[in-house]
Amino acid sequence: MSEKITLTCALTGSIHTPTMSPHLPVTPDEIAEQALAAHQAGATILHLHARDPATGKPSAKTEDFMRFLPRIKQGCDAVLNISTGGSSQMTLDERLAAARAAQPEMCSLNMGSMNFGIFPLARRYETWRHDWEQPFLEATRDVVFKNTFGDIQTILADLGEGCGTRFEFECYDVGHIQTLAWFLRAGHVKPPVFVQFVLGVLGGIDASPESLMAMKGTADRLMGNAYRFSVLAAGRHQMPLGTMGAIIGGNVRVGLEDSLTDGNSRELARSNAAQVGRMRKIVETLGFEIATPDEARAILGLKGGDRVAF
Repeated sequence: MSEKITLTCALTGSIHTPTMSPHLPVTPDEIAEQALAAHQAGATILHLHARDPATGKPSAKTEDFMRFLPRIKQGCDAVLNISTGGSSQMTLDERLAAARAAQPEMCSLNMGSMNFGIFPLARRYETWRHDWEQPFLEATRDVVFKNTFGDIQTILADLGEGCGTRFEFECYDVGHIQTLAWFLRAGHVKPPVFVQFVLGVLGGIDASPESLMAMKGTADRLMGNAYRFSVLAAGRHQMPLGTMGAIIGGNVRVGLEDSLTDGNSRELARSNAAQVGRMRKIVETLGFEIATPDEARAILGLKGGDRVAF
């Protein structure tokens, strides 16, 4: 608990759609501007997905990532973390294309296949800005997010061994921690292991204090001192469980990918920076300090921003 807290901001993701919030960044300009503002507000790591700039639909195209990655790198020293999760409706090669090209310091890596149900969100809206939105959400009733042991091995080999990239290992349930611990024991993953406990996605573990403690207890038992963790809680649980994560010795993730609202209210957050600023204030009020990007690089064993391909 003596280490400083790493504050991650997940800017746009592939769950929420443009109808849900006018503040969700979609275009390269919006993503870059909100990324720089989030860093200025205190974000150490910026977790990045891309969108089709015309429609806002989640995109895996390398060119869409490259429209904002260099601009963010030039504008700040934050650690840039590229998603390999994309969406459940993309193939593995599509999901990996941008990361293979960019060779970033860090990527996310979902630690298993799972039902990833975002279809309940469709019930909240009667009209849509774009024709793709409602079918995209409804498709998740029957589409499984696929990351087999073989897929995980491919990602570790291509990006970890091939590019020196390290990972934010996203664990949506206790079984994902078991899988990560196996890769660690087998020598395919080297410490320090950075684990993101993902709480509140339909198909994974629920967002509750009890679930967070179950995840931490399992990780403690299986990985001991070889790992560090962060807490991501969906929707209204974002701030309370993030706060709990900081108190019990972890790091925190916020951002419009995970919640569109401002704290526990029903009001829409006006930006990613607003959420970062709120969480930073909570963390500092509790007596903790936010890590700088270079401090996070040292803690997590990252290769440095000068060794990426963008």
